[in-house]
Amino acid sequence: MKTIYFDCGMGAAGDMLAAALLELVPEKDKIIDKINGLNIPGIKVSYKLSHKCGIKGTKFSVEILGIEEQTEEQTCNSSAYNHHKGYEYIHGHTHEHTHEDNEHTYELNHCHDSKIHHNHSHSHAGMHDIIQIVSEMALPEKVKNDIIEVYTLIAEAESRAHSVPVSEIHFHEVGTMDAIADITSVCILINEIGPEQIIVSPINVGSGHVHCAHGILPVPAPATANILKNVPIYSGRISSELCTPTGAALLKHFATSFGNMPVMRTESVGCGMGKKDFDTANCVRVFIGETEKEEESVVQLSCNLDDITPEAISFASERFFEAGALDVYTVPAEMKKSRPGILLNVICSMQNRDCMIELIFKHTTTLGIRESIKKRYTLSRKTETITTPYGKIRQKISTGYGTVRKKYEYEDISKAARDNNVSLDEIIYNIENNN
Repeated sequence: MKTIYFDCGMGAAGDMLAAALLELVPEKDKIIDKINGLNIPGIKVSYKLSHKCGIKGTKFSVEILGIEEQTEEQTCNSSAYNHHKGYEYIHGHTHEHTHEDNEHTYELNHCHDSKIHHNHSHSHAGMHDIIQIVSEMALPEKVKNDIIEVYTLIAEAESRAHSVPVSEIHFHEVGTMDAIADITSVCILINEIGPEQIIVSPINVGSGHVHCAHGILPVPAPATANILKNVPIYSGRISSELCTPTGAALLKHFATSFGNMPVMRTESVGCGMGKKDFDTANCVRVFIGETEKEEESVVQLSCNLDDITPEAISFASERFFEAGALDVYTVPAEMKKSRPGILLNVICSMQNRDCMIELIFKHTTTLGIRESIKKRYTLSRKTETITTPYGKIRQKISTGYGTVRKKYEYEDISKAARDNNVSLDEIIYNIENNN
């Protein structure tokens, strides 16, 4: 199975992820030309060789109107950026900023024609502006959807951090443009490489505090912390922000799982360098290679029931699934004295066994449960959102053992069928013949 593994021992930022992935592709210049050919307003990307602590890697650079994006230390002294790469919410007030770098003053104003002009005011872009910019890019629909979904993660995280609706989340224009370049580049590279699974290590978020336009915030910043909920993170000895919201959102979106490096036959290693220097090499490493799907041990819990109602079985099954059961099913069975009954089977992970046993005794009438250990082999699963004549439709993709299966999310296609008064087969046919 083609696997990518991200080593985030020094955190992650959008440009570092782009640089690391760029090292995995054979024709780097072709990818760079493709990104620059998208005509992202005011943006030009490039790459160059970089060394940190004796390690060779790639540095990914984004220029805005000919000026390279700034480091965190520079941004502390300029309101053009903040540690969120320009993300903030606007609620009943406006901001006026002057952007200075090497005595060159420039302002960016996003207009409806997606061009950038010199101006004396600093505008802000909302999600609708991001969607408009992305929609004009000459990219596959999957890549466009990935870009929008990454930005949605960021906007939703900012919304929770500030307790305001997503519609009121806006992005500083300068930060918006270089973040779009980073996010777009990573999405293009992931699509180009085409891994079957992406595993991400526990993420070092750094420690201490970070300066931004609105004051001093703890590390991880509120938006980053929101994005990384349910993701394994830790704080190391380095007092700096190591994981940005952009890096966090990209990893959260693309990761099929988080954990230690699996057993894999490594084919190539990429090293993406950050802007800041520490006594530890500031880089993200990405490994690509082949892994085998490991067998999994599961528990099958069984019991015979002849004195329980169908309603009670349905209620119990719902509780089992809510508690993490992998499968629940019943089989007709002949009981003592030739009475009809059912054989209840609940399959769960080894770690969930005790909890499931307790629930079976609680919600059924059984007096005893039988246990057997089974081996389970599964395909890797992920969900993609595609654009169709009926709007956004989710598609479930399962891969592994030389097999690829695709299936549309039932709730999405059934809603489309009801809304258009046609059959499910007609919806599926039209989707497949328009993509």
